[in-house]
Amino acid sequence: MARAHGARAQMALAFETVYGTPPASGYRLMPFARTTLGAEQPLLNSELLGYGRDPLAPIKDAVTADGEVVVPIDVEAFGFWLKAAFGAPTTTGTTPKTHTFQSGNWTLPSMAIEVAMPEVPRFAMYAGCVMDQLSWQMNRSGLLTATARLIAQGEAIAAATAAGTPTALGLQRFGHFNGVVKRNGSALGNVVSAEITYANGLDRIETIRNDGKIEGADPGMAALTGRIEVRFADSALVTQAIDGTPCELEFAYSLGANASFTFTAHAVYLPVPRIEIPGPQGIQATFDWQAAKATSPARMCTAVLVNTVTGY
Repeated sequence: MARAHGARAQMALAFETVYGTPPASGYRLMPFARTTLGAEQPLLNSELLGYGRDPLAPIKDAVTADGEVVVPIDVEAFGFWLKAAFGAPTTTGTTPKTHTFQSGNWTLPSMAIEVAMPEVPRFAMYAGCVMDQLSWQMNRSGLLTATARLIAQGEAIAAATAAGTPTALGLQRFGHFNGVVKRNGSALGNVVSAEITYANGLDRIETIRNDGKIEGADPGMAALTGRIEVRFADSALVTQAIDGTPCELEFAYSLGANASFTFTAHAVYLPVPRIEIPGPQGIQATFDWQAAKATSPARMCTAVLVNTVTGY
């Protein structure tokens, strides 16, 4: 009897033309570290009386399909998650290609994601997957990954794959060592760590259906928040926080001229932090920042991925 192992699991992804309808072809094999993507259907206890002390059979409740996927921030595959978060990019150039993703799109593409456990066999197809949140952290060391939080319409289990033979992408990962943080175009020194979270504020459309699925997930007000922790060496950030003026923060990774990822928050507002002295060690300050729509460019953020992929 075969037993499922994560080492043999695979994930295939394709964008849908019609929400909730997985395409017949065009799937890509996606690298991932772990996932909680799945569907659950709780049971409702019977409230009826008059049948003795033993309860009657429970009733099935509505289906909820969602979860997170932890993926590497890499040169090629990460572009599909950026497209899910921001919409289709504008692609320019010959070699390399520059894919520019912008915030503010009114519609977001939906995806069909198949999670395969071939030894059981179990092939779970999640249709109508829409990106609710994309987040990652910057540190000095460790593995660089991002967490994609998804809302799906439903789950379909089969004993054979519906994704065919997915096309594999070249895997070239960025690392924390390749990262840099800039403020208004200049490198920001003394940064210990940083967090970035982009949220689409999805609104589940929970209509009455006989299959228990949702009707869709519409984007609401977007939000871009994060945190930077810095060694307290000067008062530049504190002064900006007190003045209430915005700055531009750029989080970038580069593996050369043909492979880079740059995420820019165009208007970042900093809170006035509490400066604590915890002991004899170095003093650090933490800023829980928020981004807003800038005047120029007239959007909140821009993500630029440079690689040799023709398009997303």
